[in-house]
Amino acid sequence: MPLTMNQLTRLLVWLSRISHCRGFGIQSPTDYWMVRYVVNEHWPYYQYSETGRGDGWLRRKLGRLYFRLANWRQPQTIVSSDYHDYWRAGCRRAKVVSEMTGNVELLHVDISEADGLLDRLEGRVDDRSVIVVEGLWRDRQAWRRLKADERARVTFDLYYCGLVLTDSKRVKQDYIINF
Repeated sequence: MPLTMNQLTRLLVWLSRISHCRGFGIQSPTDYWMVRYVVNEHWPYYQYSETGRGDGWLRRKLGRLYFRLANWRQPQTIVSSDYHDYWRAGCRRAKVVSEMTGNVELLHVDISEADGLLDRLEGRVDDRSVIVVEGLWRDRQAWRRLKADERARVTFDLYYCGLVLTDSKRVKQDYIINF
């Protein structure tokens, strides 16, 4: 059976990032743990069967990542306009809202909102904040500008989305991950 263009693109992205699998080359124990047990966790979680029925492969893949992020971070508030069932499954006590109020614990934005994002969030992010930027492949320049910002201490480029950690105690580090 011949490959479709979508399958061929996915294969090429995966092959181009093959040397960045499962945390290879990451020296920080914290970042290695993040990649192994949050980003690229392959064990089926308890809620996988109850979320994402009827979703396409990319939405399900990202949704399961967002589930694991919420499960790991256990925030009080998640700012996102999409993926509500995945966020809630990962952290039942979290309130999922579409508008920012107060400090940012877990924020999900599209790459179109990335320019000047950390300036707009000044005073609202702290050392525990996690920002998820979806759609990196659509605007690589906006992602480069965001990760060049000094306040973006640790970034994970997963091709389909990016993770930005704003922990000021951390040394600035940018990772490319085969997700």
